[in-house]
Amino acid sequence: MKTAIIFDCEFLCVEGSQRRFWCAAHDPDPVIAQIGAVKLGLEGEYPILDTHKSYIKAVDRFGRRYPLDPYFTNLTDITEQDIDAHGVALQEALAAVDSFSGGARFWSWGKDEMNMVAISCYVAGIQPPIPAGRFDNAVKLLLAAGMPIEDLARTPSNRLADYYGVDHPPLRTHDGLDDALSVTYVLQHLMRIGKLQPEVFDRL
Repeated sequence: MKTAIIFDCEFLCVEGSQRRFWCAAHDPDPVIAQIGAVKLGLEGEYPILDTHKSYIKAVDRFGRRYPLDPYFTNLTDITEQDIDAHGVALQEALAAVDSFSGGARFWSWGKDEMNMVAISCYVAGIQPPIPAGRFDNAVKLLLAAGMPIEDLARTPSNRLADYYGVDHPPLRTHDGLDDALSVTYVLQHLMRIGKLQPEVFDRL
């Protein structure tokens, strides 16, 4: 079955990082601590075929493990205990999500690959294992399905399912897998009602 991978990342921050573009002296590099991914079938009833979640032992430019700021933990529910128990090196996490993808294209709400691959690999001093051409922006899919650009600009991924009135199990905001599921449920819904053609995943 043809598939698409919908993914989302949680990357390090402290309070105010986003509005400062991570440029303050005490801001961490925006490297990833979690990847969530969903394998969406592009045929039949467009099923969710599988899910994937990994935690990353984020390191700074000198190879030292980044401590998690309390603000980040409060935002994402990711704790030092989660990283200690389940965290892996960035290279291992990227290899795992690449294997999970089976060669399918990756889609995120925006350009999460810039943090997942470009910034994180640069900071960790490793070669990016997944080329840029494997990634694309799921916002394009919603544009193709007719979502007004003004609404796209003010709708984060975790509010997308609510925007379309799509029923779904409870999801936690700022969890990589749950945010990826929020986007996936909407894409699934739009394909099922004929607003989004699966061929668009190949054309964009």
